[in-house]
Amino acid sequence: MRGMRVSYFDTFDPVPRERLNTNTVARLDGVVSFSELLPVLEELRARYAPARLVCTLDDVNQCAYTSMHASFDDRLDYRDDGYDEKDSAAVHHADNSGAVRIAAALEDPGLRVEWAALDGTRAGTEATIAALIEANRHPERVLDDVVLIQRVPVPRDDLAIAGIPNGYFESDWDIFRNHAVVRRLAVHGYRHIGIGAAFLGFDRPTAPTMDEAHAVAADLAHLYGAAAAPEWPELAAVLATQRLLILGYAEDFTDTLDR
Repeated sequence: MRGMRVSYFDTFDPVPRERLNTNTVARLDGVVSFSELLPVLEELRARYAPARLVCTLDDVNQCAYTSMHASFDDRLDYRDDGYDEKDSAAVHHADNSGAVRIAAALEDPGLRVEWAALDGTRAGTEATIAALIEANRHPERVLDDVVLIQRVPVPRDDLAIAGIPNGYFESDWDIFRNHAVVRRLAVHGYRHIGIGAAFLGFDRPTAPTMDEAHAVAADLAHLYGAAAAPEWPELAAVLATQRLLILGYAEDFTDTLDR
């Protein structure tokens, strides 16, 4: 059985279908677990510091498609300044500029979404919480077998989401709401590491204590609704066993686990 294969890209390599843009620094094929992915992320963080990294998660092709459309949001100012597409340096400059503009939009006080505004933005149900429990008990289920890793020219981990803007459909959380979630989870020690077509991924240096995990679950009840549901302690118990945290940001994320 073949293991995971890692292909590294230089900035000025051509950008064929297997890259998102010139800031795709690696492609992983045959991925089956986060235990394979996380060491590669650590290696590349050291290589590309002080830039940040973000990777794809579920459904890489759909993620790339919706990210492309999400980047056209007028609020992001992701405009095409006009450049020679055959000039690799110009293309890379444009890719960097686009990420920097998106990050600047996320920092704009007039556009920024605050945590309180996300109260119950999902109609929490037993199925919602069950899907969160399943995704966190078996996080490998939200990994495509192909993962792309993006270098993002931003100064903070929370802004790495600018490298793969997503949240295209009206019923999904858009990048501004996702960024609010990223900022809030940083309070609990989680760093955003990846985004797919339906899920957000986070890690932290160590697993939370049980008290810390219950505090995370309380914030997720604020986010997803159904705060009185009896399943939240079960999710907290799962989170207390691991560094990872997986959240669904698309309206249909519960269905994604069944595909």
